Amino acid sequence: MKPSMLQKLANLSERLEELNRLLSSEGVTDNMDNYRKIMQEHTEITPIVEQYHIYTQTESDLKEAHLMLADPEMKAFAQEEIDSGKKRLEEVALALQTLLLPKDPSDDKNIFLEIRAGTGGDESGLFAGDLFRMYSRFADRQGWKVEVVSANEGEVGGYKEIIAKIIGYGAYSKLKFESGGHRVQRVPDTETQGRIHTSACTVAILPEVEEVGDVEINPADIRIDTFRASGAGGQHINKTDSAVRITHAPTGIVVECQDGRSQHANKAQAMQVLAARIKAKQVDEQQSKIASERRNLIGSGDRSERIRTYNYPQGRITDHRINLTLYKIEAITEGDMDELIHALATEYQADLLASLGEEG
Repeated sequence: MKPSMLQKLANLSERLEELNRLLSSEGVTDNMDNYRKIMQEHTEITPIVEQYHIYTQTESDLKEAHLMLADPEMKAFAQEEIDSGKKRLEEVALALQTLLLPKDPSDDKNIFLEIRAGTGGDESGLFAGDLFRMYSRFADRQGWKVEVVSANEGEVGGYKEIIAKIIGYGAYSKLKFESGGHRVQRVPDTETQGRIHTSACTVAILPEVEEVGDVEINPADIRIDTFRASGAGGQHINKTDSAVRITHAPTGIVVECQDGRSQHANKAQAMQVLAARIKAKQVDEQQSKIASERRNLIGSGDRSERIRTYNYPQGRITDHRINLTLYKIEAITEGDMDELIHALATEYQADLLASLGEEG
């Protein structure tokens, strides 16, 4: 393990001792806000320090085993201890590096899921509907709640665009790698000669901004328009202008919301989506500065970038970022996404570990 990392671990060990002294001092609960901060920090670094102590103890045991090699009667035993100790040291070092990985502050948050039909006409809209069903089924499996914010239905089914809020602890951590271009290859129901068509949709995963106030939005920079909400094909016409469209001039972001019961509800929801998009844009700009320095699993962040192909004739799904192909398209599109999501998270973690090693 690199000296810089060992020094960081030694500092954390000293900090934990300091926190223990603070927690055992009189009057520690007089300031509850400060007490909660101390407890949170204590909880976060305790498992790291525990692993560090295992690492230093293993190192000490290895040194003793090397000294025993000089004794002919102990040589065989000492060699066994050295071999097992080296393996244990590698395992503990990897566990420590994983624990030291920077945490994404948005991982625990709810998300806004945005799916837009791309090339492929009606088939693209149907594919957008399939993707929304896939994510909704996955959310159900996690015990999360799905709320449609806005939907523009296609003429033959599916969606030209759909925005939904997924409410559940860790929603962003599980789905943050879904942003990008999704491509489908299959024979449409309307295809009489059995030819395979290729269509595409874009997906965006935006972490919810806890408070709209967290993102500075100048009232002078937005234009709010109201209009009458309508269902598919104009079947349902609202008699009041309850639907809301907000345009943010500096970024050109436009948000529509019409699924709420009132103009007030739609405006509040639209402002939430706007704040999430502005925040995501700010994060993208920050990450783009870092992206040139090392590979980023999510890619360039460009939503038009193709990240995955769904090939129905071959029954396969291929994620192009990690060269993973799974022949279980029916299960995945019914919401069984765990294997896919785990593979993406594992690769991302490995990438972070590599960058941590480079920095050390």
